[in-house]
Amino acid sequence: MDLQAEKIAYIFGLPITNSFLSGLIVSVFLVVIAYIFSRNVKLVPGKFQNFIEALIEFMYNTAKETVGDEAKARKFFPLVATFFLFIIFSNWFGLLPFVGSIGFFDSFSGGAIHFTPLLRPFNTDLNATLALGIISAVATQYFAIKYLGILKHLNHYFSLNPLKLFVGILELVGEVTKVVSLSLRLYGNIIAGDSVISTFTALAGPIAALPFMGLEVIVGFVQAAVFSMLTLAFMSVLTQHEEV
Repeated sequence: MDLQAEKIAYIFGLPITNSFLSGLIVSVFLVVIAYIFSRNVKLVPGKFQNFIEALIEFMYNTAKETVGDEAKARKFFPLVATFFLFIIFSNWFGLLPFVGSIGFFDSFSGGAIHFTPLLRPFNTDLNATLALGIISAVATQYFAIKYLGILKHLNHYFSLNPLKLFVGILELVGEVTKVVSLSLRLYGNIIAGDSVISTFTALAGPIAALPFMGLEVIVGFVQAAVFSMLTLAFMSVLTQHEEV
């Protein structure tokens, strides 16, 4: 697999990559499912509604226990849950047989032929995971300003006291490294698994890759949980640092 997502089309001069198309499909799928579910909520829930409600309640209770403040948990939960659902379904979508196997061939000078897949797992694109990391960081800073005020929040990084200023600059650098850490962790784990599956499929056929696909189902869940829980932890810490 190429490290860079391939461009498959242009819209108004803007390139559309195969990873972006995969992310768009997953987004539309989640929106449609949420719309259908919200339109069919019953006072006496069926098995499917019970399952969804139990899942949401478990996720919310986990967020509340992590934050330790129910009011904050209610504010953080929608974004964190969205991260989790989008990442996990993006990871699992990448395991479907037609992702990476359907595409078109490009001919180059000298007779070289390159296969460009129509769809590529969203999180195997570093630009995609970096975008998720930036959204996480921006949202964290937003909530910090919301709860502490902009002056108190900036005072966390900048101070007239030389020692506090030094520590603040280190923490400011730490905010940047959080973005890098979140994006590289997700990208590295997903592209590594995808590469292993592609290699075994090419060498020994799809049956040989089945055990690794089963493992990637678990890895996809774990990586989604890690990303969302780290985001939640960052939000919790940064919105209460003045209380310490």
